[in-house]
Amino acid sequence: MPLNEALALVEAQVKAIVPAKAPIVPGRVLAENVIAPARPAAAIALRDGWAIAADDTLGAGSYSPASLGRAPARIEVGQPLPEMTDSVVPLEAVQVAASGAQALAAAFHGDGVLEAGGDSQAGTPLRRTGERLRLTDVAALTALGLSLAQMRMPRVRLVPVRDDPLIAAAAQLIGADVDRRGGLLRESGSLDNALNAGDADAIVAIGGTGTGRNDASVTALKRDGRLVMHGLALSPGETAAFGFAGERPVLLLPGRLDAALAVWLILGRPMVDRLAAVRPGVDFVDTVRLERKIASTIGLTEFVPVTRSSRSAEPLASRYLPLSALARADGYVLVPAESEGYSAGSAVRVWPWP
Repeated sequence: MPLNEALALVEAQVKAIVPAKAPIVPGRVLAENVIAPARPAAAIALRDGWAIAADDTLGAGSYSPASLGRAPARIEVGQPLPEMTDSVVPLEAVQVAASGAQALAAAFHGDGVLEAGGDSQAGTPLRRTGERLRLTDVAALTALGLSLAQMRMPRVRLVPVRDDPLIAAAAQLIGADVDRRGGLLRESGSLDNALNAGDADAIVAIGGTGTGRNDASVTALKRDGRLVMHGLALSPGETAAFGFAGERPVLLLPGRLDAALAVWLILGRPMVDRLAAVRPGVDFVDTVRLERKIASTIGLTEFVPVTRSSRSAEPLASRYLPLSALARADGYVLVPAESEGYSAGSAVRVWPWP
């Protein structure tokens, strides 16, 4: 199946899961707008110093101090301003003596002050439905006293179909990516159990998609579910398969680490994003010049890891991606199925490496 058809299939048939209220954690996808409370409720100090009324300091300078009509109140960061004050000046800006206090510099209304609602206005949407929470989002929401929100967290059953170092490495990588992107990993077990258990929103199996004597993953999906695709026009990743167990999408990845990675990034991530109802966003890709040409086969989308240097990229491998290439890569290039490749010096889009 051409890659664009496979992606369209995922888009059309994978449905969003039911949201649940859960702790605010980086990577999770919001199922409702997060609405800001008013913060602060009253004006607070943004620095340590003296709380004063700015009008009392008009014309003040080091050679012409202004006598303050009232004794200034010493204040620290985060404390509310006393009545009849509107600014906070540094300690050295006021001279305090037994005879009274003098301002040594003019202040302006609001200096050193966070006004009421300055951090957030009540009712303002901070993050919206379908957006993935970032580290900074979580920090800001936590500081505002928000800890729970309605979110979609797809439960993914990840199944290494046999005991093999390459499959184990692929499972570790994909499991970490699921977790980082807000999904919930379920215990693996066997593929047969996963297809019949019903305790996950998606199943991802690694291995068993080829024509070897022990490759039974596709047969299991045919028997216990519905096979929609076996064979993907993506290199590496040609033996990938996709289908459903009931309403749950099932993605079968090849047992090679390079192929499993390619299919996961290009097809697996969109599948999980559909379950989480992620809003389409701007992809953080970069356009650079190729140092060497990439040759490609018409009809296959090519997944090519590259290493970056300043504003250029050097392709590392294609078709079979050695482990050394995976370890050295800084990103990857996709060569469309209708292209024979890119010549040296071509401008290409480089996608971030996981």
